[in-house]
Amino acid sequence: MTVSKTASSCAALSLVAAIGLTLPATPAAAAEDPHISEIGYTLDTDFIEIAAEPGTDVSGWTFGSVTRGGSVQAEENTTTVPVGTTVGDSGALAVEVPITNSVKSGSAADGDYGSSAYAIDDDGTLVSFAQIGGVVGGKGVTGKANTNTPEAVVGEDAEPTGATAAGGQSIQLVNGTWSSAAPTPDALPGDGGGDDPAPEDVTPIADIQGTGEESPLAGTTVKTQGVVTAAYPTGGLNGYHVQTPGTGGAEDETPGASDGVFVYSPDSVNDISIGDHLELTGAVSERYGQTQISVSSTGMTVLDEPAEAVKPVEDALPTEAAAREALEGMLLQPSGEMTVTDNYNTNTYGEVVLATGEGTLPQPTDVARPDSDEAKAVEAENLEREVVLDDGATVNYLQNDKDVPLPYVSNDAPVRVGASATMTSPVVLGFDHEKWRFQPTTRLTGDNADAIQPASFSDTRTEAPEAVGGQVSMASFNVLNYFTTTGDQLSGCDYYEDRGGNPITVRGGCDARGAANAESLKRQETKIVSAINKLDTSVVSLMEIENSAAFDKDRDDALETLVERLNEAAGTDKWDFVPSPADVPADEDVIRTALIYQPAEVAPQKDSTILDDEAAFSNAREPLSQAFAPKDEFGEADTDKTFVTISNHFKSKGSGSGPGNEDSGDGQGASNADRVKQATSLVDFAGEQKEAADSDFVYLLGDFNAYTQEDPMQVFYEAGFKDVASEKTDKSTYVFKSRTGSLDHVLALDSSGGSGAQAELPSSSFDAITGADVWNINSVEALALEYSRFNYNAGDFYAPDQFRASDHDPVVVGLFEPEDTDGTEEAGVDGGEAEADGTEADAEAGAGANSDASVSADSDSSDTADSSSNADAVNADAASDSASSDSSSGSNSSSTAGADAGGSSDSAAGSGGSEDDAGSDSNAGGDLPRTGVDPTLMMSIAAGLLVIGASIVVIVRRRKLGGRS
Repeated sequence: MTVSKTASSCAALSLVAAIGLTLPATPAAAAEDPHISEIGYTLDTDFIEIAAEPGTDVSGWTFGSVTRGGSVQAEENTTTVPVGTTVGDSGALAVEVPITNSVKSGSAADGDYGSSAYAIDDDGTLVSFAQIGGVVGGKGVTGKANTNTPEAVVGEDAEPTGATAAGGQSIQLVNGTWSSAAPTPDALPGDGGGDDPAPEDVTPIADIQGTGEESPLAGTTVKTQGVVTAAYPTGGLNGYHVQTPGTGGAEDETPGASDGVFVYSPDSVNDISIGDHLELTGAVSERYGQTQISVSSTGMTVLDEPAEAVKPVEDALPTEAAAREALEGMLLQPSGEMTVTDNYNTNTYGEVVLATGEGTLPQPTDVARPDSDEAKAVEAENLEREVVLDDGATVNYLQNDKDVPLPYVSNDAPVRVGASATMTSPVVLGFDHEKWRFQPTTRLTGDNADAIQPASFSDTRTEAPEAVGGQVSMASFNVLNYFTTTGDQLSGCDYYEDRGGNPITVRGGCDARGAANAESLKRQETKIVSAINKLDTSVVSLMEIENSAAFDKDRDDALETLVERLNEAAGTDKWDFVPSPADVPADEDVIRTALIYQPAEVAPQKDSTILDDEAAFSNAREPLSQAFAPKDEFGEADTDKTFVTISNHFKSKGSGSGPGNEDSGDGQGASNADRVKQATSLVDFAGEQKEAADSDFVYLLGDFNAYTQEDPMQVFYEAGFKDVASEKTDKSTYVFKSRTGSLDHVLALDSSGGSGAQAELPSSSFDAITGADVWNINSVEALALEYSRFNYNAGDFYAPDQFRASDHDPVVVGLFEPEDTDGTEEAGVDGGEAEADGTEADAEAGAGANSDASVSADSDSSDTADSSSNADAVNADAASDSASSDSSSGSNSSSTAGADAGGSSDSAAGSGGSEDDAGSDSNAGGDLPRTGVDPTLMMSIAAGLLVIGASIVVIVRRRKLGGRS
């Protein structure tokens, strides 16, 4: 805005005319110290107003705005007024300058959000720095340096106003409080003739609300009456809901219009109680789509006359916007099915996203092709079903209320994505930040949850994956930047800190990405170890593990440490890792893929191989391939069933450069073209590894950073691969912005094998699969439970268990139906238990194998019976010695009892599975035709001899080991 001493009044008149207002006729006194008094950012012409003594010379002063990130977005967002500019007789001067309209109110505006206006005098001193929105008294946006940001702003914190403007209004400072009102540029807010006279007639709330999206009375002053249904004296809402007496329930006397409204009144909220009958006078406005009345302390009167009680509307929340508008601000008792669909922001804002009806909200590109009509229809339905269960506050628990326990977070009563939600007490339907919200009738915290929390949730946790069957099993697992090189071992690291200022995880400044120190690493390891040991698969593909070569260590150093921790918790040498090959890419990321396995169950075949394709994987982690052969009941490698696993971690969606890598808005995110290139390269690599291993069984595992129907996945489908989890389960691995889908996949080739020489073998990788599961232990859990959020809040949420060990869920797959040697294996179970001379160790190990496959994975497994420990020791030695006789005694003495005691999934139980998968224990051979001699008797005798022989080997082996337990 170009202003001169002689033309300043003309410029002011132009600005006022542009907004469509008239200047007040009477001058007003200004405050002594210059300060920003009004910010207009929802208007055709934005402005920042400075209040100062009339005649104050502001020549050379700079006015502007920073974005919610703290920097000046463009040169046009800052301006310097010319020499000769003075404040007029009104005591206010409005300066035209475009303001970034990217504002969030309440807790979302604290620190990192909320546009802010500044005024700098001609000496370069910051005079005033006011943030739109935020929490009054909270932390404001910090000025960030860039080409356009004045030096005076850099490093300074804006003062949150706590106010946001309704459409066509500005925020104004009146008597020390910011609020939204009709703009008054070049006139001090609250002065002049702009206020409406106090109305005499009472306007019903339904008339204030109207039947449209916005109030027909916005911008006017009204008088109304209502009963208080909810009040929020603390937490930042600074107001209360009122509803017309006698309304609600089954009858609706004002169809299409709501009988409730929010009253913004910091001055009177502490003077009212739920149930009070009030008369209110104030200005009507729309705040982020919700109608409200702004009432001063003098605009509220408690009426003595009794009022008919308000009744909650008892019904399922409608999906249509108009039907919801008709309930805005009213008391509800929602019924019908509801499902938790997001809990990520619970950790920050105390809110849980629900979906009406059964099931979560699907990620559109997980179920439909990107940008298709079907995908658009999915998202449209998502928006209709979505509603936020809020906490009656606007605070940011990570910034302002760290010492207040979070609501909706608990280890005893977890609120998990996919759980059903039941509303147990009435709520008020509100609207804010483009979301419909269930607000409790007063602020909810972890301290008052028993009395105030308006919902209960089903507990969907499981201690182990579902049974997938199979002779062997495999899984993918993201270990959430597991770095044994902690931040305190390096220089330059910045940290995320807990509420006591203690470093927890690395934020940046160095190459480490994980724990800040040994204490934090221990907490991370405990969760990962618990999860993987209870996962208990034969092979696990790992993502986001430290590439220790980046820290001048052996490339496998962190991987070896993790395996050591797993074995310590298992109480035996249960796990081993696939060593890095001799040839590794010259330029690798600091995180990598890896493979671990159980030697008692599988045997690596040949060396591992890394796909070294710099053209495709320069911005991702290179795939790692390893072939394995299942071990039979004697511990011998069954090479006919050799299968190839390839561990993957494609480029993420968050950033990208180059053609086709921009975020096109079709739901696939950034770097889609690169992921397609990586998928194409991987398909070729998989073919090479298939030939090298001479195997028909090829599996691609890991984090592909692509949802099931996106372009990279189509490359695999066209090459003959199938996505196992989507074919065999209805579960997903990831939750992002309230949408559920799978970024993690196990892909199996679904083409018939070549030679057909082994007719008894499955014809393809997919046909070899016996079952699949997605074990939802990570993505569906509250973020507050993660090791990285330790002591972020007064609530004690960290637990040394598998829940929220990472942010992705593992996919679990079983392979190859267990061989049934005419019932001998299963009969051996009964024979071992019934054999008078059978060892107690065999019987107990057999029972343990089939009763709870996850027990041996627990960190307390060393406390189990000596017999199980001996079986573990025998099994471990059998694996390390590769001696078939020892392996036989340790892992197959009683239906793979030794292997199960060490956590094997070779038995019919699979991975935490059923005892019945491999056939009947009690009637082995019972369906065979009789030929004069009972086959069952013969088989029982044979089984007994096998058990006796196995027991002898166990005894010999134990003596050889010196009785080690």
